[in-house]
Amino acid sequence: MTPEQPDARLRVDDFDYHLPADAIAQTPIEPRDAARLLVLDRPGSGAGAPAVAHHRFAELGALLRAGDLLVVNDSRVIPARLHATRDGGGEAELLMLRPIEDGDGRWEALLRPSRRVAVGAVLTLASGDRVEVGDRLAAGTRAVRFDRDPLTVMAATGETPLPPYINDHSTPAGRYQTVYADPPGSAAAPTAGLHFTPSLLASLPAAEVRVASLTLHVGLDTFRPLAGEFVDEHRIHREWYELPAATIAALAETRANGGRVVAVGTTSVRVLETVAHNGRVRGWTDLYLTPPFPFATVDALITNFHLPRSSLLLLVTAFVQAGMGAASAFQARDILLAAYRAALDEGYRFFSFGDAMLIV
Repeated sequence: MTPEQPDARLRVDDFDYHLPADAIAQTPIEPRDAARLLVLDRPGSGAGAPAVAHHRFAELGALLRAGDLLVVNDSRVIPARLHATRDGGGEAELLMLRPIEDGDGRWEALLRPSRRVAVGAVLTLASGDRVEVGDRLAAGTRAVRFDRDPLTVMAATGETPLPPYINDHSTPAGRYQTVYADPPGSAAAPTAGLHFTPSLLASLPAAEVRVASLTLHVGLDTFRPLAGEFVDEHRIHREWYELPAATIAALAETRANGGRVVAVGTTSVRVLETVAHNGRVRGWTDLYLTPPFPFATVDALITNFHLPRSSLLLLVTAFVQAGMGAASAFQARDILLAAYRAALDEGYRFFSFGDAMLIV
């Protein structure tokens, strides 16, 4: 794929990049807002080098404009990893993903070893709770049913699942949680929000920057590599979302007053753009944002540095392209990856426990 082929079908390989293993953050920095923040100013002409500046996340209020609205995802990560034993002996592990829509209380879960567990088998957790294993689902997951409220069981005996690229498990579970996390339901953290501290949030009103929340319960699909040769062959799982009335009102007021809507994280982007395009303020979204995408709500984006060949890298490329006039997806990709190279040259830390970007 080259800039000379603006109508070429996007290939997964074209969204790959080299990342040294030592650039992947294994533990979070303290305090949270000491993380570095790369500010990328999208070149509106669609050409030229990216305008990149280096800051600390604690400076966020000074980098935003009076009247801006930050929109955060307040979903709480659940202790979704459960260890169990199988009837007749043998260990098993469940990774709870999401309630099954109209599933009569059943959840979708990754089960290991799935092939050795028959439909109807019962697993016993360390807490003594029992889990009935049901059908094999299309995504290679299983339907499971608990003998009491699943969230209660997980709170009692579950472990917080960390991304597969984090090998150091010494970080306390609470550090893989935003300070404003509220409704439980995510199997992975909305990581752009991990950089906020109570003191940073308390300082924003003085900068005339407001904060509103929404909910999207994040699934493990966020870590799944793109499947197939072409970008349009990939499919992502549905995730449950809700956009509260108070946030809808704040969005309308911000737009009326000329402020910007600044999405904190790709999950917030997906909710805001889902609602803008389908009009439904709660439900399930499978919105897959790829270049080009007609962004209707989001004006600026706070996000971490994403995995090569991932749907999140595609989403951010689409957002970069949207601010570059008539630029192609290839030009936007080049701008974004040039910013990634600048971050690597400056020693930024990548992925969930790493540093952040502000794209304006």
